[in-house]
Amino acid sequence: MAERLAFVDTHVHFWERPHPKLDWVWLAPDAVHPLLGPIPELKALTTFTSPQMKADAAGANVTKIVHVQAAIGSADPVDETEWLQAMADETGWPNGITADARLQDSAVEGVIERHAEYANLRGLRDFAEGDYLVDPNFHRGYALLEKYNLVYDLDCTWENMAKARDLANKFPNITLILDHAGFPQERTPEYFADWQSGVAALAEADNAVVKISGLGMGDQMAGQNWTIESIRPYVMGCIEAFGVERSFFGSNWPVDRTYSDYPTLIDAYTDLVGDFSTDEQVALFSGNAERIYRI
Repeated sequence: MAERLAFVDTHVHFWERPHPKLDWVWLAPDAVHPLLGPIPELKALTTFTSPQMKADAAGANVTKIVHVQAAIGSADPVDETEWLQAMADETGWPNGITADARLQDSAVEGVIERHAEYANLRGLRDFAEGDYLVDPNFHRGYALLEKYNLVYDLDCTWENMAKARDLANKFPNITLILDHAGFPQERTPEYFADWQSGVAALAEADNAVVKISGLGMGDQMAGQNWTIESIRPYVMGCIEAFGVERSFFGSNWPVDRTYSDYPTLIDAYTDLVGDFSTDEQVALFSGNAERIYRI
């Protein structure tokens, strides 16, 4: 294996349980993840912060990371951003913070303003309720991202990607990031065709981009562990739909730690785009992420 390219990891989650102000309800002892099940390995990991991430990523040439909201269930979502900024100031990671906010809430701007007091804030993610991609209340909150120069990380499967495209087109000055390659959850030809159609629809919006991450989860849901060949169609499908200039990698660490060690994942990405030009590889591994997240 040649020397690894510099890698900006665009999807990392930190926690430190117990914490006086933060809660991670999805890691509670009796919690069952709606898609991944009881996740005992993650629940046993009481602390995963910058030092643990640096240990896991040793040798992988990770230069920067983006943290994506994880303290779901906390009383005040801004407390997570405060905690992360303090960690960044002390350790250098995370370089970018994607924070939590309820965009359907009429008072959400006050929350965004408080998030924006922290230097590393770069975006928002919201596990919103209902058919939110077409909800006027969600649109009202979403529009605020332009005012605060923030991107939006979207969890969205193929069934809703046309709605996501319409949202992106309605707000052309906001970058919409499709998380986890659209979270493909099955490994059948029929599912792949539907996923491919959905990704192509979203890619019609020029301000939509794709984060290729978390693919091990879909293989796990299909009853298998990921391999280079099992994720190849989804990695290449994303790049074919969005182009190199609107695609980039992430790890979904430490959730995907359940399925492999960190260097194995980065080496798989490296192998998959090994025939790309050096400039294209740099764009996928670091350049696009640095531009989109401004880090």
